[in-house]
Amino acid sequence: MHSCAAVLAVVLVGNLMLLPPTLAQNAGFVKSPMSEIKLTGDTFELYCDVVGNPTPEIQWWYAEINRADSFKQLWDGARKRRVSINTAYGANGVSVLGITRLTLEDSGTYECRASNDPRRNDLRQNPALSWIRAQATITVLQKPKINASDQIILPADTSGPPITLQCNLTNAHNAHRESLWIKNGQEISDTRTKDNNTQYRINKPRADDAGEYMCVFTFDKAPNANATIEVKVLPDITSHKRSENKKEGENATMYCKSVGYPHPIWIWRKQDGTSYTDIDNSTGRFFITNRDNYTELNILNVNISTDPGDYQCNATNMIGTTAKTTILRVRSHLAPLWPFLGVLAEVIILVVIIVVYEKRKSPDEIMDDDEPGGPMKTNSTNNHKDKNIRQRNTK
Repeated sequence: MHSCAAVLAVVLVGNLMLLPPTLAQNAGFVKSPMSEIKLTGDTFELYCDVVGNPTPEIQWWYAEINRADSFKQLWDGARKRRVSINTAYGANGVSVLGITRLTLEDSGTYECRASNDPRRNDLRQNPALSWIRAQATITVLQKPKINASDQIILPADTSGPPITLQCNLTNAHNAHRESLWIKNGQEISDTRTKDNNTQYRINKPRADDAGEYMCVFTFDKAPNANATIEVKVLPDITSHKRSENKKEGENATMYCKSVGYPHPIWIWRKQDGTSYTDIDNSTGRFFITNRDNYTELNILNVNISTDPGDYQCNATNMIGTTAKTTILRVRSHLAPLWPFLGVLAEVIILVVIIVVYEKRKSPDEIMDDDEPGGPMKTNSTNNHKDKNIRQRNTK
């Protein structure tokens, strides 16, 4: 036993000696941060991706503009918790620096430093030799001032008066190039202009005209400036299933679609007598899917005893509530046989009627069936009488 163990140990050591050694690799950048121009109040993120063996450590440093000799290290939560640093180490080292609610003082040079030198944190070492660096310049400009219309709430009906959305660029760091309008993230066609004062008119406002409108001013050497105007309205359910017919054991699907803004909170309910009960997934058969202006209720393995009834989709936002009802009908497994069973029942009833009728016939009706035999006897007797009379006359 000991000799076998010794031989195995020798073999393992020999195999380890034959393995190629892991080569050290100096740190290098796969992706380095990029310079950007931002406006006050905005947010920026800088990315840094480094490779090396062992995996390099990553740090973030900052220096004010024209103060390249005064870098200070940044940490997560700095600048009144406006700074966030998220770093992950694996085959590569990846780090993201983010700063929110930008101010003019956030302008400067941001530096990603990386090193896998074992002596990188030794104060006696020169950081310039043990750390590699990648820099990005962040320029923060004062956000232009835009006077915009207040939010608008449309009437529930479609007979409301025309509405006009307006934005006026009153102060900017330089002359703007043009302006345009965007609704729910999509540019509205034919709204581009070069005026400082821009308008968008809705002549016949409807529920589907509600949404988030944005006036955008573009610049040649600066980020776009924008202002948001919300047009709100009560949810209007434009499409839903009026009824759903299923056989017992099948799956049922009901849905509702709406227009309006803000997007509604959807609730499904089932009528229980004169009141409605909210539907949840406690039974494991009910599943509700909500996506902005759309909701869907799926019922698995419908039960003929408990599931039929009226189901209501309820759409609610800060303006009000709208609801529509879908009727769920559930048929038995024997439903396809019902026409055949109906015909069979009719045949059976007809046969019973015929049999009863035959058994209840009166005796007179039976004699009538034999009438052809009676008259023949009567005629024969009469003939004999006629014959006797003729013989007496002859004498």
